[in-house]
Amino acid sequence: MRTGNAAIVLAAALGVGAAAPATAAQGDAWPARPVRIIVPYAPGGATDITARHVANRLHELTGQPIVVDNRAGASGIIAIDLAAKSTADGYTLFVGNVSTNAINETTFASRFKVKPSQALTGVTNLIELPHMFVANGTVPASNMRDFVAWAKKQPAGKVTYGSSGVGSYPHLDGVRLAQAGGFQATHVPYKGGAAQMLPGIASGEVHYMLINLASGLSFVQSGRIKAIAVTTDKRLPQLPDVPTMGEMGFPGIGTNAWNGMFAPAGVPKAVLNGIHARVKSLMEAPEMRATLAKSFMSVVVNDSPAAFDKFVRDEISKWGKVVRENDIKVE
Repeated sequence: MRTGNAAIVLAAALGVGAAAPATAAQGDAWPARPVRIIVPYAPGGATDITARHVANRLHELTGQPIVVDNRAGASGIIAIDLAAKSTADGYTLFVGNVSTNAINETTFASRFKVKPSQALTGVTNLIELPHMFVANGTVPASNMRDFVAWAKKQPAGKVTYGSSGVGSYPHLDGVRLAQAGGFQATHVPYKGGAAQMLPGIASGEVHYMLINLASGLSFVQSGRIKAIAVTTDKRLPQLPDVPTMGEMGFPGIGTNAWNGMFAPAGVPKAVLNGIHARVKSLMEAPEMRATLAKSFMSVVVNDSPAAFDKFVRDEISKWGKVVRENDIKVE
């Protein structure tokens, strides 16, 4: 579905959705009418790109209008609240990620009217986006083991790391690395995300950070920054000489960000299973895998909605522990 007619199609989708009886969603093969996919960010980021690929392919397969509805703001709270209030019939969906549906449950606990894990039910994971730890050119280290050895020798307050904001997973992973390596580091948040983070580290404002491959690879290839480790289980073909965190003795440190699909809590089980089957099938198609690979995304889907829900609960527990143990507060 092209975005140019999004407003027109959205109106049609909402109108049809309001008129159709709830039993239609249960009796017909999904989707039997227009679908809205809510995204908690402005167009252009990884979560939005993922949702649009799903929407486009679903439209091609079914002929139904599939609308991507971007509702940015408040770290995803606005979009989650909107999805939670939508009719639980399978015709409003939500594509979120590790931040909106796992970390934020703890960091923004006081701001949610209903916790994301209670307001939404999982459909399936969709993709993973590989990440790397990078350092600026002044750091005398070419791998993570050497970096940690250097950092441990620095006086308190000297080593700095950047992130996309307090409570973001790059922030929390910066904390986890310092703890695992036994060194002290000062956090420097960048409100502009990768667009500010990468020039910041390239110019020497911070010493290290976690960044996704799609955003940071060109900076590494041009020599403006250096990759010292990747967070994947195996080395990346784009960076064959860069060891994994596991190889360097730090398994489990560093996040491969995920995007997943959710529905409002209360969707009938038969409908939820139908959505899962359709989305899982289109995600696993070779053409979808090839398309997403161009953006360095790997398709990761679950065998059932229940399996994805368990994955999300485990993520909430893991990140909640990091937030609480480090007394991280989002103002």
